[in-house]
This record gives sequence, structure tokens and C-alpha cells, in this order.
Amino acid sequence: MLYRIIKIPARLALHFYCKILRLNTRRYLSEKGPLLLAVNHPDSFLDAIILSTLFNEPVHSLARGDVFKNKKAAALLHSINMLPVYRLREGAENLQENYNTFAACREIFRKSGVVLIFSEGLCENEWHLRNLMKGTARLVVGAWEEGIPVRVLPIGLNYHSFRDFGKIVDINFGEIFNEKEIRQVEGFGEKINLFNQKLSSVLKPLVYEIDKEDNQKRAQVFPDNTSKTTKIMLALPAILGWLLHAPLYFPLQKFALKKCGKTGHFDSVLTGLLFFSYPLYLLLFALIIMLLASPVYSLWIFLMPLLAWSYVKFKTPDYCFDFKYYRQKKSHPTGMA
Repeated sequence: MLYRIIKIPARLALHFYCKILRLNTRRYLSEKGPLLLAVNHPDSFLDAIILSTLFNEPVHSLARGDVFKNKKAAALLHSINMLPVYRLREGAENLQENYNTFAACREIFRKSGVVLIFSEGLCENEWHLRNLMKGTARLVVGAWEEGIPVRVLPIGLNYHSFRDFGKIVDINFGEIFNEKEIRQVEGFGEKINLFNQKLSSVLKPLVYEIDKEDNQKRAQVFPDNTSKTTKIMLALPAILGWLLHAPLYFPLQKFALKKCGKTGHFDSVLTGLLFFSYPLYLLLFALIIMLLASPVYSLWIFLMPLLAWSYVKFKTPDYCFDFKYYRQKKSHPTGMA
């Protein structure tokens, strides 16, 4: 229930988080299960948020198990269709829980549901497809061996930046494949290896390969095609949008940088903070206007989202911000600037 409630404002919020959101096709967004979304993992839980928001069907996402340690947090995560998956670094004693999660996924497949898994396992802010872990293969091959006709949809997520707000995002969908792709081999282990080879080969062209310091290539791969006419029309509302939202955005950006600026979670944390604090910010703004001026002027809060959208569409993408971050990280082996 909470998933469906949050999905409505989250879909609207995409227009503010993303300056440009490009899909190579939209035909899969209405796809029904049993379906597994096999995705690369460049930008923490923002990856799951974007895809869960775009698909018409409810999406059940697998997330790192350590965030489920707190019982209240676990209950909240389960209510928004998230399931834990544990890695060795989170404790060998927890790996047994993955059997429960995979069993839950197979039950979702039996009910014609959609599951999302990050096939690289770990999140890294980079423009590169890493070696795939075996979790995706084990889940899918295990389902096939139980007679569940789950299909696999490869998806490549590509961001112009992992620090700049108002992103250019390219989502590339591959072709759906099914069990017949690996029927020619016998044995669970052989099927796992063949599946990973197949998935890696179809994911590779969907994920951009860009050196993290090659800002010129990033600007070419992620062009900002906003016309000069559009920018002129948006200039004044964009300035107003920046002025009105700066008191909210910059403190939250500073907080997110302090807490997780040296990790791959900055984008996701900042997005989450903005999503939940923005309604409160609008309410506070309206109350201040009502106290200092006429209640009529509090209607400005209905214009504020439009002004924020104008600024996101107006601003020029920063292709250098990530390079500054990585250069600092390289200069300081501890990761501290």
C-alpha cells in the first residue's frame, strides 16, 4: 500500500531530479511478469527508485542486507517492496537469509510479479560495466528448474554525473530472453556460467564506457539539447526558482556531502532528503508568508514546484564535478580531502 502511495509523487519528482530522461524504448514499461530486471548498479538506491517509478507494474527490488538490521527500517523497506540480499562482507552468518529472499522472489514470479536485481552486486559511481556476480544467475536458473517461466530484461543505467543535481539519464533496454538461451548445457553450475556470459554480453552495449576523467566524452555522450529559445523563456522563473529553493537545497547538499560524500550513496541520500523534506518546506514557506503578509500570497507555494522545474531545465549540466571529486580522492589515499 505504501509503495503505491509513494509511487505517485515519486513519478512527479523525476521531472525535478532529471533534467533529461531518455529511454531507448518505452515498450517494456508496461511489461508484466514473471519478469526479472537485470540491471547494472552505478548510483546506489537511486537506480531502484527510478526504475520502480517508471514501470507500471509493482517492482520488488533486492537491496543490501545490512540496511535491514533495524527492525523498524526493515518493516519500512518491506512495505515499499524491498527485499534483503546479503554479501560475505556483511557476515557469513547472514548468507543463509538469501535462501529466504530467493524463495520470496520465486513466489513473486509465480504470481506474475516483477523483481529487480543489481547484477554487479556492488554499487560503484563509474561509467563501466563490472564483472557480474552469480546471484542473478542463481535466482533465475533456480526458478527455471522449478518450472517458473521467468523472463530476463537487461537494463543499462547511465548518468551524466553522480554529483550534479538535475541529471541527464539514459536508460537502455536490451531484448528480453528466457530459458531456451541456456538449454543446450546440463548441470546447474554450467547453466550459471552460461547465463552470466549471456547476461554480460547483452548488458555490455547498454552501459556506456567512459573514463572517469574524460569530461569531454561525457559531454558528447550526454548532450544537453535544450534550445536557446527555451533557456531565454525559462531564465526569469529559473532565477526565482534558485532563490526560493536555495535555503532548502544547499543545507541538505552539505549534510549529504558530509555524511556520504566519499561513498557511492551521495546522490541517493540527497534525493531521499529532498523528496521527504520538500512538502514540509512548502508548508513552512506558506506559514511564513501568511504571518508576514496576506494569506493570499501563500498561494505562491503552488508556483514553487514549477519554478524549481524551470531551474532544472535551465541549468547547464556540470560535467566536471565528478572529476574534481575523484581527483581529491586520488590525491588523498584515505579518501579524505
